[in-house]
Formats: sequence, C-alpha cells, structure tokens
Amino acid sequence: MRLSRYFMPVLKETPAEAQIVSHRYMLRAGMIKQASAGIYSWLPLGFKVLRKIEDIVHEEQARAGHIAIQMPTLQSADLWRESGRYDDYGQEMLRMKDRHGRDMLFTPTAEELVTDIFRSHVGSYKDLPLTLYQIQWKFRDEIRPRFGVMRGREFYMKDGYNFDLTKEDALHAYNRHLVSYLRTYERMGLQAIPMRADSGPIGGDDTHEFLVLADTGESEVFYDSEITDLKFGDREIDYDSHEQCQAVLEEFTSRYARTDETHDEALFNEVPEERRRTARGIEVGQIFYFGTKYSEPMGATVADADGNRVPVHMGSHGIGVSRLLGAIIEASHDDKGIIWPEGVTPFHCGIVNLKQGDDKADAACEALYASLTALGLEPLYDDRSERAGAKFAGMDLIGLPWRITVGPRGLKNGVVELTSRRTGESEELPPEQAIERIAQIYGRASV
Repeated sequence: MRLSRYFMPVLKETPAEAQIVSHRYMLRAGMIKQASAGIYSWLPLGFKVLRKIEDIVHEEQARAGHIAIQMPTLQSADLWRESGRYDDYGQEMLRMKDRHGRDMLFTPTAEELVTDIFRSHVGSYKDLPLTLYQIQWKFRDEIRPRFGVMRGREFYMKDGYNFDLTKEDALHAYNRHLVSYLRTYERMGLQAIPMRADSGPIGGDDTHEFLVLADTGESEVFYDSEITDLKFGDREIDYDSHEQCQAVLEEFTSRYARTDETHDEALFNEVPEERRRTARGIEVGQIFYFGTKYSEPMGATVADADGNRVPVHMGSHGIGVSRLLGAIIEASHDDKGIIWPEGVTPFHCGIVNLKQGDDKADAACEALYASLTALGLEPLYDDRSERAGAKFAGMDLIGLPWRITVGPRGLKNGVVELTSRRTGESEELPPEQAIERIAQIYGRASV
C-alpha cells in the first residue's frame, strides 16, 4: 500500500476523552472512530489488525479440532427464558421487540442459541466430542463504557462451545482450549496468564481468565512470579491426548494466580514472600466448564452406548478479539507510539522515501516495494511529499516493526537503512540484503 492512496486519518492532538494509552494511540493513528458511547467504526489500519488477530484465532481453533460456524447477532428471548437466564444479565442485555411484538435481544453470548443448534441435529454419543465456535459481534450495554475498545458496548469476540458425553471428556475440552489459547496469545506477542476466576452469569465451577499484565488493567491480580517465566513456545501437542493437555494445564495453573474476585489471602501467603506479586491485569479471554447447566433445561441429550438419553456436558470459551488490540498496545508501546509484534502488524514494514521526486530514490523505493510484495509481504510505502521528520513520526506512531529508509546519500554508497521499531537500532545494508532480512523475519523465502 502507498500511503498517498491510503485512508489513515492521523490526529496530531490527543482527543480529550482518551484516558489510557491504547485509546489515545488508536484514535491518533486513525484506527478507530467513535460512533457513539462505547461503539466504534473500525478504519482501515485498525481493521487490518483486527483481521490479523482473527486469522490467528481461527488457525489455532482449527489446529485444536474446533469447527467454525456463524450465528446471528439477534436472538429470540424465548431461548433465554427456556434456560432460565433471561433476567441474569439485567440491564446489560439490550432487549427489543420486532414488528410482530416478539421479544428479541442483541447477543451478549450464545450458549442458548448453540445448544438449540446442537439439540436439533445431534442425537448420538457417536457424534461426540464436538466443539463449535464463532467470531461475531456482541453487545453488552455497559453502564459506563470507557477506555476505547477495552471496555466498549459493542465488541468482536470468539465464543466456542464444547459438547461432550461425560464430565471427564468435557474437562479435556477445557484443557484443550487452555492449550490453544496459550498458543494463540503467544503468537500475538503476548503473555496471557491463566488465573482462577469467577464464572459470573455464565455459570459453572471451573473457570480461568487469561490476563495480560498492564498498569491500566481493570482487575487487581495476585500471582507467583514464577508463572511469568513460563512459555509455551513451539512445542507440539496432541490435542487428542488427555495426558498431554492435562500436563499443560498443570504446568500453567499449579502456581498461585488469581483475580481479586477469587483471591485467597491464606493461600497467597503460602507463596514465598519474594515471589508474591500484586499487579493490574487486562482480561483477554476466559474458559468455562459448566456441565449440564444448559443441556438439562433445554433438552440437549444424546443416546449413550446403552441407549439411554443423557444430557451432554458443556463448556464455553471466549477470546476478546477486538479487546486484544487494546491489550497488545497497552503491553507494547513507548512515548512515540505503538510497537506492533510481528504476528499482528498491519503492514510487515514501512518504506520511507527521504526525497520524494528524486529519480534514484523513487526508483529504489519502487524496487523495494515490488520485491517485498512479490514475496507475499505487505509494505507500507510513505511516498508523500512530506519532510523526513513527519514521515518518521508517523511510522513511529503506527508502530510497524521494521522500517526501510531510502535517501540519496545512502544510495550513493549502495545502502538503505533498516530500523527496528522495538529497539531503535539501525543498520545500513544493500537493498537486496534488507529485503532478505525482512523475508527471514517473517519466514518467507527470498528470491
């Protein structure tokens, strides 16, 4: 993409309503625009990152054997009355009537709807285990929406639902989701710590939240510092293996880590004093096992091996896709702007032409742009007739991990400058070597 042709309405001043870093930078970088309180339009740069995050979530869900569907944003209130949960959400649920006077609601979550799909089409234990998930817009009418996409009323969320014959099988689904979530967050450059949490109106006894440590986090968290040394890394896990998934669960949840809602001071004091930590955390996902809470009242049963009808055991599992943009920025920024991890960056690198209109500089930038594009990479070429300082400030604000700077002086020596946004370190290289370096970083074969 050429910046002269891109729609990226950068703001020079920080809007007064932006109270935290992610909200300020998302507005200033032209990623979002507020439509009304807690509701945003996603502009091109923000939308690209949203799609990058969504793609990672889909890939890791598929790796775990989960199947994508798409459910409607509007649901019938009758399903929620059937489960007995219609009043649990109180005023957070946006209720409405259609033209025929039927009670409807804008989806805050979809346990009832997916249970209705299951009971309509699955009748035998032989069809289990089954996990269905979607990535869909949700709405919760927050009394005080704030912090941009971190606590909005409309949000984009992955919600998955497992159906299993026994509690043992359903807890394996729980563990499988924990493993897939660890992989998902690490691919985004995040350390999201699973913490014992409260189930709220979803219900169930087994639940963990995934929290990213950040000063602006909504939740107070208490944890053993050893947990921050854990990394999932590139290990391969057989998602069908109960033993392997259980081992990962034990590895990542055996140390103390809880939100303020479930904090136990006595247990926390058993952690060696030098390892006790108190901080703030941003919730970016949660997993639940709630057994037959929905299947029993809604008649979601299957025939077991003996021909008896039994209610299935269920769980639900969410990832805040739109919220993750804010969490990543809160965890990865400096006073100049965003610093995107390579896994979610909207463009793989920036190309800055220091002297637009100079034949040699223009030609070199065009050659870099064509070569990177041919490798399947997406460069953002700042081809505007702006001063160099403005171009650098813009690139720093939007936070692309790498920048290639091209100018007449360097070209006389046959080099361009490759700069890391995270470290600020620069290196002069021949253009072809800069291309090769970018290709290696993103795992592309250079030509």
